[in-house]
Amino acid sequence: MLYANFKYLLVWLVPLFGFAGFYYQSWLSPGSFYLGFVIIPLLEFFLPVNSNNDDELLKLSKAKSRFFDVLLYLNLPVLYFLLIYFIYIQNVHPINLVTWIFLVLNMGILLGVLGINVAHELGHRTHWFDKIIAQMLLLPCLYMHFTQEHNYWHHKYVATPLDPSTAKRNESIYAFWVRSIIGGYVNAVKLEKRRLSDFKMAFFSLNNKLLLQLAIEIFYLFAVWYFLGLITLISVLLAALIAILLLETINYIEHYGLMRKEIQTGHFEIVNPRHSWNSDHLLGRIFLYELTRHSHHHEKTTVKYQNLESMPQSPQLPFGYPASLLLSLIPPLWFNVMNRKLAIGGPK
Repeated sequence: MLYANFKYLLVWLVPLFGFAGFYYQSWLSPGSFYLGFVIIPLLEFFLPVNSNNDDELLKLSKAKSRFFDVLLYLNLPVLYFLLIYFIYIQNVHPINLVTWIFLVLNMGILLGVLGINVAHELGHRTHWFDKIIAQMLLLPCLYMHFTQEHNYWHHKYVATPLDPSTAKRNESIYAFWVRSIIGGYVNAVKLEKRRLSDFKMAFFSLNNKLLLQLAIEIFYLFAVWYFLGLITLISVLLAALIAILLLETINYIEHYGLMRKEIQTGHFEIVNPRHSWNSDHLLGRIFLYELTRHSHHHEKTTVKYQNLESMPQSPQLPFGYPASLLLSLIPPLWFNVMNRKLAIGGPK
């Protein structure tokens, strides 16, 4: 039981590496990049894949434990501290261009892992406190609309042509980025228009959650520019963009080439474990709060991360998430590996 709980404390290596990059700078300035895209992928090549699931008694105990929730909540003060420190170091002494680029990369990864990834978990929960924390985590990522679009569009239309967050077979990651980001915003607008229409409310009103989120994000950017200047504004914008691209790359590898059968026009088979790529590589599971057990997440979104299970009927990624993310950036190599996996057994 102790291991089942405390293995997630390894997650705190992410902000530790990030902080070290900000503090020491120079060749250490990439910080969290070294951990996420160098150390973890290398270790996962040698560590065994762990597909074991907990017994029912342990799952019940973990479901009741507040330890796992507190771990998520702590990401909020840690992330904002790192963001403030990131802004601070740019305004106290000159930083050369190369170091600045690496610092922005470092901050972007921190926003993606501690921000969007944790917000994804909390955004699926029903309690108002969890939802507020999720929105606060998404604010510096400039992606506050993500929860609505993800919960009510992606999960409904995943693995169909209607979902911009499902990558098509032979679609490059770079084309997918454009389609998914734009499509996500468009669908968020559709969902909000539908919600307001159901309550007979005007789209352009104080009741529009989407416009409120946009106003909060603009206010955040204006405050950064007004008090800290243009360079700092560019820094936080680029860091947010990196976080968004990290999220969208994860979307890309999670459902690449997997499509549900269309039973009749506009109606598809029910989502099942075959429509998400699963990964049981242990470090990726821990550092992303079990996001890699994605098939179970799509089957039952109410299951908290600590109780997500490996599903043997789901297609398995050949590498862990970090290595898969890097591979996806080289489309010919990605297609060569993943299209063969699709041909062998994955749904087309």
